[in-house]
Amino acid sequence: MPVIVNLDVMMAKRKVSSKALAAAIGITEANLSLLKRGKVKGVRFATLEAICQHLRCQPGDILIYEEGQQEAMGDE
Repeated sequence: MPVIVNLDVMMAKRKVSSKALAAAIGITEANLSLLKRGKVKGVRFATLEAICQHLRCQPGDILIYEEGQQEAMGDE
């Protein structure tokens, strides 16, 4: 997938645990884990907004588009 999720990187920079972020934005730790690993098909704008607000960042700090990534990773 050419969209890379760097949520774990931003969480580490802000020193925020998965448990704390999940509680703050109102989702389960399991769903946050899936999002961090890029194993979701979509994310609600309200969730993205809550993450950015809590981590004091921009969506582009979390989601990065890298062209040609799918060919490098194979068909997943």
